[in-house]
Amino acid sequence: MCKPLLIPVLLAASVASTSFKAPPAFAQPESENIDAVNLLIGNGGDTPNGSGGMIPSTAPPFAMTRWVAQTQVNYVSATPYNWTHDKIHGFQATRQPAIWMGESGPIAVVPGVAENADPEKIKVDFDERGLEFMRDENGERKEVITPAYYNVELDDGNRGKIFIEQSATSRVGHLRFKFSPYLSHTPYLLFEAARPSIITSTPTNITHPEGGIFIPSTQNEICGFSSERQDHIITPTSTQANASLFKGYFCARFNRPFKSGIIYNGSVYPVRKAEGALLSAYAFFEPKEGESEVVVDVRIGTSFISIVQARNNIDLEIPDSETSPPTLEATAEKVRAEWVEKLDRVKLEGANDAQKSVFLTGLVHALQYPSEQFEIVEGPEGQRIMAYYSAYENVVKRGDSYTGYSIWDTFRAAWSWQILLAPERIGGMVRSMLQDFEEGGWLPMWKNIAETNIMVGTHADSLIAEAVLKGVIGFDTNTAWDAVWKDATVPPERDWETEYADRQENVDYEVRAGLTSVYAEKGWVANDVHSESASRTLDYAYDDYAAYVLARELGKPENVTNFLLDRSMKAPFTIFNSESGFMEARNADGSWAGEDEGWTEGDKWAYSFDVVHDIPSLIEHRGGNISFVKSLEAHFNGGHNDHTNEPSHHIPYLYALAGAAYKTQERVRAIAKDDYNNTPIGLSGNEDCGQMSAWYMFSALGFYPVNPVSGEYVVGSPLFDKITIFLPPRPWAADTNTPKMLTIIASGAPTKPYIKSLTVNGQRIGIPFIHHDQIADGGEIVFEMSDKIEAWGNDDAVLQSLKEEGVEDIADEDIVTVEDTTEPQEQVGGFWWVYITSILDLMDTLL
Repeated sequence: MCKPLLIPVLLAASVASTSFKAPPAFAQPESENIDAVNLLIGNGGDTPNGSGGMIPSTAPPFAMTRWVAQTQVNYVSATPYNWTHDKIHGFQATRQPAIWMGESGPIAVVPGVAENADPEKIKVDFDERGLEFMRDENGERKEVITPAYYNVELDDGNRGKIFIEQSATSRVGHLRFKFSPYLSHTPYLLFEAARPSIITSTPTNITHPEGGIFIPSTQNEICGFSSERQDHIITPTSTQANASLFKGYFCARFNRPFKSGIIYNGSVYPVRKAEGALLSAYAFFEPKEGESEVVVDVRIGTSFISIVQARNNIDLEIPDSETSPPTLEATAEKVRAEWVEKLDRVKLEGANDAQKSVFLTGLVHALQYPSEQFEIVEGPEGQRIMAYYSAYENVVKRGDSYTGYSIWDTFRAAWSWQILLAPERIGGMVRSMLQDFEEGGWLPMWKNIAETNIMVGTHADSLIAEAVLKGVIGFDTNTAWDAVWKDATVPPERDWETEYADRQENVDYEVRAGLTSVYAEKGWVANDVHSESASRTLDYAYDDYAAYVLARELGKPENVTNFLLDRSMKAPFTIFNSESGFMEARNADGSWAGEDEGWTEGDKWAYSFDVVHDIPSLIEHRGGNISFVKSLEAHFNGGHNDHTNEPSHHIPYLYALAGAAYKTQERVRAIAKDDYNNTPIGLSGNEDCGQMSAWYMFSALGFYPVNPVSGEYVVGSPLFDKITIFLPPRPWAADTNTPKMLTIIASGAPTKPYIKSLTVNGQRIGIPFIHHDQIADGGEIVFEMSDKIEAWGNDDAVLQSLKEEGVEDIADEDIVTVEDTTEPQEQVGGFWWVYITSILDLMDTLL
């Protein structure tokens, strides 16, 4: 659905005062790409589902803790910062990975001033402590937002002002406050360790988790912890007891002395240690003689392990030098360099400024999650080692770990993007999933510190299979197989008795709910037993196929591969209603449950195209190429394609698999234009840990991983004249030091949407597929673009049918036999022969 063009223009004007370019002291290393990043993209939206759910935080890629200004209270369905508000209420250490997930162990640092340093006048209440943005002579707010540095100027509410600057490493926030107080007002910082916490997405559902404060007497530090974890109510019951003991620790180190105390439940106490709910610490900073501006520099270490480790993280990531404390400029430069290392691997030519902003901001979004859950600790012999807090066992264990796995979303394309752009992380991320399996009993579905049972399917199977298929190493494949095989064959507890509704409380691991009721026997999940049954059926079938790919790659016996492949191919079509031509949920007795029953964030329109591992059979069931293309036209022209949610992301690419590549080229272009822009509403749906942006970035390149575990990309329509990517060295490759250059050339692409020819590494390609192996080590992809529909990728019978029915204004000269430009074996049987023969080769094992 097209958005009115006026809205983005007005929004762009209204946030024009916010700068996305760092001031000179914070602009090293120089990079045009990082200066093009707009972290307000996807921050707006009139509803949680109409928002990208992104925040303008400062931190390096995959950071454990991100720091962000607070403009609103965050909870499930609300993020800490929304650009529409006029006040800032503090600066928060956040670990909320997505708008529909909860916060874990937050700390808020709140600046203010109080007359005569009276602690009774410190404002703790969220609404009361809000400070208004200072504005320039044009009435525009004074704010700078970049991935590595943030600043804002606030009215302190007492005729003075506060200038705040912020940067952050993975585990340490670095903030500098410049107070210019009026007369007898003394600056203070409030550290909120335990706040009222909203549980679920209902603002009135408030709990009061406990926190702790410890103020050492001999150091300029304030330390403590928060036990808040808003998703604790949906932790699987078998791990809930240990996960409930989670704490997020902090230790703040200042550059100057202060007078401190504790505020507990609204009352001031002149003590140094306390635990409880509604708990904060404060520090007053008296001006020195002749000091009109009070500058407070604070480094705030965070940890999931202990206060001691939070303090150690400061010494590891932003340590004191022998002569002086580190500067905020140095911290920001370090963090900026980490982003530049990734962003400057991409060179866009032929993109306008807005498109560059969307692409490069998307790259930042796609490299934030999953986030680090590990820390560097002192080993038994004094050496530095990686260790992590396991919420499944409530112990600290050796190794690396990650959290924030939005796998139902990210398995589609974000994971494929990270394999290309962050290959150094993939082995550790798989190890982390396998540790979750060993400690909690299952692979993660949606891990947020601990498992949360959110969404359906066991798509970690896909992540692991794709990693193995693409050569990733660094994890135990035997454990990986055990974990995936368990997903495919072991049902959850009380499978026949538990509905496993969305965010259902007081249940154990959901995993493949319905495996025994009745998926394993009949091929579908029973709608009268389980929620979201039709979506589960299709997701389980794909996961079976992913498990088959893993089994094949690991050389498992034929009876295992046959079992998985057979079930993956048959299950989807057990819920295909041939009378309606749509997928439909079924009850345990086989009766149809109704066309609107059983869907997850989609409907019959989207899910009737959701058999990504066997598109040829899907096309056959829907009447062949011509009928299939017409059903796609009905889907799009009827307004059913909902790009705001992931089940629709692959659908525009399906035209190309049925002989109508030109429609894929048109539809992809339209979505890229209508659902993405460089304003706060620049994402039409939730970012979901990088999936929305991964779709855009792959589509800009000209291809997309419709079936991620196939190792193939389906060709779309490149958006720009040329994209060059300096792929990072892969730890599993023979050459682990040299970056590989991938070049996509599509001269004229900004105005020419159609493909006339395609060459990959010098080989002419006549089918709409590019294989991962062709680009993993770099390479050259050359698209010959055209401003009219071309024969490439199009079946003449499909084009003729569309012309006859008036579906498209196709000229007669466009209906031609496809030119033989590929190797003979690629042309036999039609343009998608390579795809279908890959399926047939697999089926041979079943005969």
